[in-house]
Amino acid sequence: MSGPHVIRGSVCLPEAELQWRFSRSSGPGGQHVNTSDSQVELRFDLARTESLPPVWKERALTRLAGRLVDGVVSVRASEHRSQWRNRESAAVKLAALLAEASAPPPRPRRATKVPRGINERRLREKKQRAETKRGRSPKDWH
Repeated sequence: MSGPHVIRGSVCLPEAELQWRFSRSSGPGGQHVNTSDSQVELRFDLARTESLPPVWKERALTRLAGRLVDGVVSVRASEHRSQWRNRESAAVKLAALLAEASAPPPRPRRATKVPRGINERRLREKKQRAETKRGRSPKDWH
C-alpha cells in the first residue's frame, strides 16, 4: 500500500489489525472480470483495537453502532478494475469513516436574539411587498 493511512493527527490505521477479503466485482468488465477478484472488503475490529485513543474509540463505537457487526466495521470498494486501486480506495474510505466517527462533537450553538433593526427591516420589506401585490389586483372587489 502507499504508506500509512492517517485517521487524524498522528493516529494511523494499523496494518496488522486490518482484515482483507477479495471477491469478484459485479458489473461489466470483459473476459478478465470472471477470473480476477478485484472487489475488496476491508474489516477493522473497532471494539478490540488498541491503536485508537480510548475517547476516540468510545465515540466511534457509539456513532457507528448501526454499521458494526460484533464490533467490526466493514468497508467495500469495487469502483476500480484493479484490486490494488480498490485496496487503496477501501483503506481511504475506512480512514475517513473512522476520522468522522471519532471527531469531537461540534460546539453547541449559542442562541442569540435577533437584532431589533433587522426585525424591523424584515417587517418593513414584508409590508412593502404586500403593498406591491395589493396594487396589482383590481380594487373594486375589496
